[in-house]
Amino acid sequence: MNKIETLRYLDQHQINYEKVDHPAVFNMADLANLHLPHPEADAKNLFIRDDQKKHYYLLTIKGNKKVNLQQFRQKFGTRRLTFASPEELKKFLQVTPGSVTPLALLNNVDVQIPLYLDAYFLKQPLIGMHPNDNTATIWLNSGDLINLIKAHGNPVHLVDFA
Repeated sequence: MNKIETLRYLDQHQINYEKVDHPAVFNMADLANLHLPHPEADAKNLFIRDDQKKHYYLLTIKGNKKVNLQQFRQKFGTRRLTFASPEELKKFLQVTPGSVTPLALLNNVDVQIPLYLDAYFLKQPLIGMHPNDNTATIWLNSGDLINLIKAHGNPVHLVDFA
């Protein structure tokens, strides 16, 4: 799903959201320069894989947090982890670098990629993300996001990222 199809999908599933169109952003610094509403809801997304390219994971964390992949590996019993390539992003999520979002899991037809969501967002009324395109940001309820991803069939794990 592209941006328009993603927004239509949210509308069809009666998911309320707020949307702001903006120039393309590729990282959290670019996003911060836009001075968008709801900075407390900014999310950063990391698409990672194991060293055998057999298991992929999407991590969605509060924008100012860092993830220690070694600690993640130990906690969840994975093999050595690294970032997925742009080609893997396209193959599994149909997005490009800078556009990674939990909503890209709706493009994951094999329903094999789990979402590891920062538990921080359960304490917030909103979570911000791209609608499969980095020229817009939307904010929606984290519970609605979790329900949407689970209904699609992707596992969702809540994690306390430091």
